[in-house]
Amino acid sequence: MADASSENAQVSESEKQRRKIVEKGLRFLAQQGQSDAGTFSDRAGPGVTALAITSALRNGHSLDEPMVAAGLKALEGYVKPDGGIYGNGRIKNYETCVAMVCFAEANKTGKYNNLLQRAKAFVTEMQYGGGERDPSDPWYGGVGYGGAGRPDLSNTAYMIEALRAAETEASDPAIQRALAFVSRCQNLDSEHNDTAFAAKVDDGGFYYEIPTTKIDPSTSDERYTDNGGLRSYGSMTYTGLKSMIFAGLTAEDKRVKAAVKWIGDHYTVEKNPGMGSAGLYYYYHTFAAALDAAGVQSLTDSDGKEHDWRADLIAELAERQNEDGSWSNENQRWFENDKNLATSFALMALAYCD
Repeated sequence: MADASSENAQVSESEKQRRKIVEKGLRFLAQQGQSDAGTFSDRAGPGVTALAITSALRNGHSLDEPMVAAGLKALEGYVKPDGGIYGNGRIKNYETCVAMVCFAEANKTGKYNNLLQRAKAFVTEMQYGGGERDPSDPWYGGVGYGGAGRPDLSNTAYMIEALRAAETEASDPAIQRALAFVSRCQNLDSEHNDTAFAAKVDDGGFYYEIPTTKIDPSTSDERYTDNGGLRSYGSMTYTGLKSMIFAGLTAEDKRVKAAVKWIGDHYTVEKNPGMGSAGLYYYYHTFAAALDAAGVQSLTDSDGKEHDWRADLIAELAERQNEDGSWSNENQRWFENDKNLATSFALMALAYCD
């Protein structure tokens, strides 16, 4: 049996760095991020608490570790009679989905089986599908923050991940309906995207939502191309790739191939391609989750340089870590200036770099 010194010698410098920054990040959450009630940033509802506890569990914390135990107990307090797990109800799909992933991570003994099944029924009922939408409808299969209203790729992806975490097969009708919506969010001119936007950009990347009314390209250079197309951007493209893999697609599918090509052409850990610093830590998490799910070990960028994405991400997050062990985004968009949220995303990303 190898002794501790020989085992340590086999650990790469990158892995040593990962362990160091993960330990600092978890210490921040436990000592400075968590309230006496066990929650994290609860003014924003239970979502950040779910992400924080998930990040701890995925980085090796046990169920009886005080931060985890208190967080799970607090999260249980958000379970509603309708099966959802949410605060004021404004973003009940998102909150229920991230809570499902958290409880699934903590469900080694089956303690949360019933909770997860009721939550699964709750989020599935909010999906556009069944008798409410025809499969030809561009919104078919999608889901939004709170159910009724415009669906988007991010929330639909959270639902797919939550259903898979609750041991739902990729072939499940709800996941396959969601795949139809995900495919319509890809800039790919194919039989899988019959919207007016498919051929306008056609670069294999993904966009956030599918407009159903006429758009004016001059209203947002960030969102629209001059010809009325929808711009692809990083966090959504990784979200789309992850969702397609979770829905059962393989590396040979044209949608997956196109997404991976876009990712290689726009490879970076310094920004969220197409969005800059906005949503950067969400980007880091989807970046790592998608590449891990797709089994991608390295990527070749547009200059022909090969990248070990795990090593690149570890180094970037080490450089961005604050002295107190947290991460935060100076760009306040999507609440990422909140240290608990950014730190949770960073730690979840790092869990895929082990």
